[in-house]
Amino acid sequence: MAQSSPLPVVDGVAPSYLWLPVGDWPNLLEFLAQRFPAVDSATWVARMARGEVVDGNGLRLMPDTPYRRGMCIFYYREPPAETPIPFEETILYQDERILVADKPHFLPVIPSGRFLHETLLVRLKKKTGLADLTPIHRLDRETAGVVIFSHDIGSRGAYQSLFQQRLVDKTYEALAPTAADLALPLVYRSRMVESTPFFRMQEAAGEPNSETRIELIEQRETCSWYRLRPLTGKKHQLRVHMAALGIPIINDTFYPVVHPCKGDDLSAPLQLLAREIAFVDPLDGRPRHFASQRTL
Repeated sequence: MAQSSPLPVVDGVAPSYLWLPVGDWPNLLEFLAQRFPAVDSATWVARMARGEVVDGNGLRLMPDTPYRRGMCIFYYREPPAETPIPFEETILYQDERILVADKPHFLPVIPSGRFLHETLLVRLKKKTGLADLTPIHRLDRETAGVVIFSHDIGSRGAYQSLFQQRLVDKTYEALAPTAADLALPLVYRSRMVESTPFFRMQEAAGEPNSETRIELIEQRETCSWYRLRPLTGKKHQLRVHMAALGIPIINDTFYPVVHPCKGDDLSAPLQLLAREIAFVDPLDGRPRHFASQRTL
């Protein structure tokens, strides 16, 4: 469960936290060195000396602090230098409870792996000063479009429940090969499960747990422009469904097969856009509609 942090947000970055698991380490430093092998012990010692590793009460932890299972510790991540992502997000709407952003391709929504400052969340925190900003839903790093954030803790649960109860209408657009033998529109359903490598999903036999409505917007010379309406929210659902129909989204490096990692190559964005989100506001009952200003 999330914890209230005793460390402040610094340059838009909130501290990370970790519950200490069952184990038999003599002190905190030895645990951290084993848990995070990419971070050497001297770095942890320096962080502790600066007061950047603390317990839930804000008390400074030292290298020789005895290891105690169940304790929650807070610290700041220090990833290697990040390659700047040269595409800018825009803020579509902001009020006292929510903020709606238009995310570019390649920008992750939240810090993960090698991305920290070059994420939508941290960029928006720096831009707005809203320390409690939290995404209500997610988009893949490769997908552009509308993302809704909450910055009011008291109303956050009400907005999160909209997505949990499928009370949000989401519309995507994609460019993909022309489906000459498909009668569109159609509704595609399948059972999606986790796959290998860990970042992929796959279809399996059994009761469907994912559903997408697919419509043709325009047939173009070398491909077609599609409207996709996911009725469920499985990871990579649209990418998996389009690939299963034989029309994988252009520049998809995961489906139907995994391509070599392109690293910092930003030349071929996935042709998938979260175009619109609509819902009835759970607090005032007003209809809400937000649309991306981007194009594929």
